[in-house]
Amino acid sequence: MTTDAFVTASGTHVPAVTAETMRDVDRVAVEDVGLQLLQMMENAGRTLAHRVAATGEEPAVVVAGNGGNGGGGLACARHLHNHDVRVAVVLDRDPDALSGAAAQQYRILDATDIPVKIGVEELAAFDRIGVVVDALVGYGLDGPLRDPARGLVEETDRRGSSVVSLDVPSGIDATTGETLGAAVHPETTVTLALPKTGLRTGAGQLVLADIGIPRVVYDRLDIAYDDPFGREWWIELATGD
Repeated sequence: MTTDAFVTASGTHVPAVTAETMRDVDRVAVEDVGLQLLQMMENAGRTLAHRVAATGEEPAVVVAGNGGNGGGGLACARHLHNHDVRVAVVLDRDPDALSGAAAQQYRILDATDIPVKIGVEELAAFDRIGVVVDALVGYGLDGPLRDPARGLVEETDRRGSSVVSLDVPSGIDATTGETLGAAVHPETTVTLALPKTGLRTGAGQLVLADIGIPRVVYDRLDIAYDDPFGREWWIELATGD
């Protein structure tokens, strides 16, 4: 399902998709067209890093889970580090419990000297955080957050630091926008490929990142897509009301 919920500064309408439709987009991109998850994750992490660096706030602390969202956060941390932004990572689990592309992103990050900590107590122990990067849970959320993700979100809210979320603020239903228990309240959300229907409120400034999905993917799913990026790699969106 898609709706023309958002518009660019130049007036281009951008279709918003439900979580179910976004799963179809990812499936066609990977299984039919041949994109690799790591490719899209790298593009997501780099754009996220650009937006985090643009806040001018340091240190950045990337709070990351498993899956695509966590992997994008780990890629973001590496790109920030490469550009001399002070950054640390707080995982919601032991690194050995990461799987798939997130585990591979962690192996790359582990070759650097970026500090990696685990759990709520480690997040609470920071004397100061300039900006929190929320990379805990993406569009796959299907109910209220459970610990340890819930505790990390609650600690993020308690600190009052600036927050940049990846794809969907953790704790927000990507389709409905409903707050499912504890939730992050970001200043900026960097959403990926297409905006989600639940991002009309509660996402702060909405930024759409090009993660390299070609138009043919949208054509195969009958998504009316008018490329909003032109020669840009990311764009700001507003609601189309």
